[in-house]
Amino acid sequence: INLTLEQFEVTNLIGINAPILGFFNLTLTNLALYSIVLLFLTLGLHFVSSNNRKLVPSKWSIALESSFASINTMVRDQIGTANEVYLPFIYSLFFFIIIANLTGNVPYTYTITTSI
Repeated sequence: INLTLEQFEVTNLIGINAPILGFFNLTLTNLALYSIVLLFLTLGLHFVSSNNRKLVPSKWSIALESSFASINTMVRDQIGTANEVYLPFIYSLFFFIIIANLTGNVPYTYTITTSI
């Protein structure tokens, strides 16, 4: 078991240092890895809850439709109907952050919102 504060450190997992166009450094950190995993969790949640050719919606579909309606109402009230083009971004950001914070409840996992 690691020390308590070691779980918040951003560490390099894979790094590529190439002398192309000056100094080119491409690294995969634990922050990027957890972000990719959370992205796939968010996409998976939405793909699982989609109602492809079903007449009666599932419980997950109803929950996501309700959250979309709530976020849509908040966006309309705050930024107006003329700026609804930002709704998909705000909806995606909301679910990414909420899933990131919920995975932070698992012991000894890295919470990406600590590095913002």
